[in-house]
Amino acid sequence: MTTELVAVAARLCDQAHADQRDKAGRPYVVHPRRVASYVAADNVRAVMAALLHDVLEDSALTATELADAGIPGEVIATVELLTRSSAVPDDEYYRRIAAHPDALEVKLADLADNTDPARLALLPPGVRDRLRAKYDAAYARLGVASADGDRRRRGQGAD
Repeated sequence: MTTELVAVAARLCDQAHADQRDKAGRPYVVHPRRVASYVAADNVRAVMAALLHDVLEDSALTATELADAGIPGEVIATVELLTRSSAVPDDEYYRRIAAHPDALEVKLADLADNTDPARLALLPPGVRDRLRAKYDAAYARLGVASADGDRRRRGQGAD
């Protein structure tokens, strides 16, 4: 996989999240870009999946459209694993992610961004507390200490 494919993933990310805002009212597209910056840079599959990790869940883009744009099937499969579905119980969702190295890498990078104290500080206290509890539970289900997020935010990436 090449940097050209990463550029395709970045373009699709920008397209999918162009008009979206995060919970603090900021442009949403910066979230997947930060997530991509928290994965191991030499893992091109994970970088692409990080850029695309929310597109199936939060936009009109489909897996077929990702494939038609040239996104490799193994990256699409990772994005699908990361996509929440009411048909998949939380325990199963996290079990599947923990068993898939690229999905785990992206999910931990996603949690690192979601638990960034600077981002959480922008939210009302009740929302902030609810999200902290949610993200702490996600780390626990993945069997990873929340300090992983601190390490990633400091630019130390994945081991």
